[in-house]
Formats: sequence, structure tokens, C-alpha cells
Amino acid sequence: MLLCMTIASKTHGYHLLRKGRISVSRHIYLITFITQHRNPIFHDWELACQAARIFSMSPTWGDAQLLSWVLMPDHFHGLIQLGDTETLSNVVKKAKGRSALLINRQRLQTGNLWMEGFHDHAIRKEDDLHSVARYMVLNPVRAGLVKRCGDYPFWDAIWI
Repeated sequence: MLLCMTIASKTHGYHLLRKGRISVSRHIYLITFITQHRNPIFHDWELACQAARIFSMSPTWGDAQLLSWVLMPDHFHGLIQLGDTETLSNVVKKAKGRSALLINRQRLQTGNLWMEGFHDHAIRKEDDLHSVARYMVLNPVRAGLVKRCGDYPFWDAIWI
């Protein structure tokens, strides 16, 4: 029984997402979180607009700054620069919680909007931040949702 539980928890891999995660003040991270069961709820224009408004609001991120982001039908990518007071996990938890609360209210539903956990990648000095942002916001083109990045409405970057 214990072996089955261990294998099942390793299969989900949520605990592995946190392994080795550190939060460094003023550091920039690429984060990704996905909808529950990869449900493409943001194919719905109104829900995607609401989510985009939520993610664009600075209170959503506390003292962290959202530098660039893209909302896909079933997931979110963002480049976040941490502030001085909160960990990356807390910042993402608050953003996911705030968005879930407001989106569920609009959908007249309750429950989990987002899957447990998130993926993060610390941007190192040798990484080209603009290249990472460009790659991220081109996701809709690679996914075949639009032909040009400018045709997709649910993204933003501070450099534009």
C-alpha cells in the first residue's frame, strides 16, 4: 500500500516542482501554471478578458512586478521580478487564488480553476530576458491560434 501511494505521488510530480525552489529578491522568474485538467476555459472570450484584467493589475502580484505574460486557453506564462518581501510561491499562490476567485464568480462555479503547483525557471544572467519574453508571447503563434503575435489579444510586455 505504501509503495502504491509513493508511486502515485511521484507520478503526479507536484512535489518535484518545489524541489530546489528558492526565492531571491529582485530576481526574475519565468512561471507557468495550468488550468485544472488542462480545461481550455480561456477559449471563452469573456473569461479570457476577465483573466487578462486580473493578471494586468499590480495588486495581483503584491510587491512583485509582472514584466511579460501570455494567457493561453489552458495555461498562463509570466515573467515576474520578485520584490523584497514575498517568496515566489506566495506571489504565485496569491495570483492563482485571486484569479480563481474572480473567474469562478463570473462562471458561477466553485472549486479549483488551476492545477496544484506551478513550474518556474530562474532567469540567469546569461539568459537574454527579451528572448525569453519573445519566446513566451509567441506561444499563441506556435499553438496555431493566430498567424502573428499581434493578432492575439491576451499578452503584454513592459517593453512594448
